[in-house]
Amino acid sequence: MKPTYWIETLGCAKNEVDSAKVAFRASSAGLGRARSLAGADLVVVNTCAFIESAREESINAVLDALEAKKDGARVVVTGCMAERYRGELMEALPEVDVVAGFEQDFVGEYAAEAGVGLSLGPTRRKSRPAMDLDSSYDLLNLPVGPSRLPFAYLKAAEGCDRKCGFCAIPSFRGRQRSREVEDLVAEARTLGSKEIVVVAQDLASYGKDLYGEKRLVELIHRLGEVAHWVRLVYIYPSELNAELIDAIGASALQYFDLSLQHVSRPLLRRMRRPGGADDYLRKIAAIRERFPDAVFRSNFIVGYPGETEEDHDSLLAFLEQARLDWVAFFPYSREAGTYADSLDAQVPGALASERLAEASEVAERISLLRRSAQVGRELEVIVQRRGEARSYMEAPEIDGLVRVPVDLQVGGIYTVRVSASDGIDLIAAPAS
Repeated sequence: MKPTYWIETLGCAKNEVDSAKVAFRASSAGLGRARSLAGADLVVVNTCAFIESAREESINAVLDALEAKKDGARVVVTGCMAERYRGELMEALPEVDVVAGFEQDFVGEYAAEAGVGLSLGPTRRKSRPAMDLDSSYDLLNLPVGPSRLPFAYLKAAEGCDRKCGFCAIPSFRGRQRSREVEDLVAEARTLGSKEIVVVAQDLASYGKDLYGEKRLVELIHRLGEVAHWVRLVYIYPSELNAELIDAIGASALQYFDLSLQHVSRPLLRRMRRPGGADDYLRKIAAIRERFPDAVFRSNFIVGYPGETEEDHDSLLAFLEQARLDWVAFFPYSREAGTYADSLDAQVPGALASERLAEASEVAERISLLRRSAQVGRELEVIVQRRGEARSYMEAPEIDGLVRVPVDLQVGGIYTVRVSASDGIDLIAAPAS
């Protein structure tokens, strides 16, 4: 009986891509997919290190895995926490068998020890060197198998060249490394999904490191030849130029996911980011004028060092004016080694929590209004699970759903009419 594997994934869609690659590598190495963590021989916890709460969740997931695993199972901790805090994790969790960074082929090592099939195939394209030239293992360029869902994530690049004051990701993900357009198109074909969700730390800068110029618009057009929908998660607002707006607006997915982080110009300077409320409102208004059905998502940090009541009030006013469809808020998390860690005027946690709750209440009210306004509208949807579908307005796993009759085929594309809204979800049936 061949050994089995199980993967627990924490964090963002980019981690989901890494887990899918690891899973395909495990299957290619002769391992079977376990039905549960408790039945697996190889347990992999793919961690997140974005903010303190994410690290706590990752640690809890590791502890749960150690408690639930069967005797003799190997537990591997990988992902951002393993890359950033490898030594600390090995010392704090000696019962973990392996703490593996991004460049460690722990699946190949396990397969060799277990004596299962070793036909792992290429781990990277020979024309694209890995981060470590002495290594043949490159997680970014690992192959991935067909998706089991009607949507699939496609990682266009790894790392980031920006120096945002609050973010530690470049310190452990490194500088941006883009994948070649042809490789991404080929992978999209392999995934075989109706919807491709393109992700990267700095998606708008895709291709600049590789080609000397940004090639995201070209990538959108090429992927549009392969998938029914191409969704971008997410775009820096300063990079949303006319050409990119046209490419998104002309597609079947007029979904604009903008990483705004805040709207107060003085605070954004402390974040080491350009822009401000007036810039963002003008850009959103211009897009809506051209594409009235466009949908907007963004995320904001609350409680960044130096945030004043005036800054917070400007955020609340922006939310009322911008009428974003989807909004996520994060409390500022102090990250060692970042520019913000050295700033004065740290905002007390209790005050940051109050501001986050207030902003969330405003954003949720607007989201509900935006959703209820869809009643009576006809939408094209893709059914992702029995009774659950999504239109162009909802990104997988982070936005609401369109609830449809359970007899609609999973993976099918239908035109439905919205009959009601239920919170952030819509209720619809096939249009007659």
